Amino acid sequence: MKISEKRVREKLSEVLDPELNISIVDLGLVYEVKVLKNNGIYLKMTLTTIGCPLFSLIEQEVKSKLRELGIANDKIKIALTFDPPWSMERMSERAKAMLGM
Repeated sequence: MKISEKRVREKLSEVLDPELNISIVDLGLVYEVKVLKNNGIYLKMTLTTIGCPLFSLIEQEVKSKLRELGIANDKIKIALTFDPPWSMERMSERAKAMLGM
């Protein structure tokens, strides 16, 4: 089955922030998804705060979910950025509702 950005985003929506229990997609942490010619994935994402100690947990879960699509670990590139910095405006309406906003 062909890998598409939509399918990758759907899988990423299953990855929950360990503290908030809301998907990283709904939180607006995923900035960019590219499907590469070698069937790899390039993912640019951020965290809610610089120095968040939970990135390794999130990264493991991202890779686990992408492996379910048949993507090998060595074909997954995650670029962590804080430019632009995350803000609550990036959150989906669903995430805001879950947090009572």
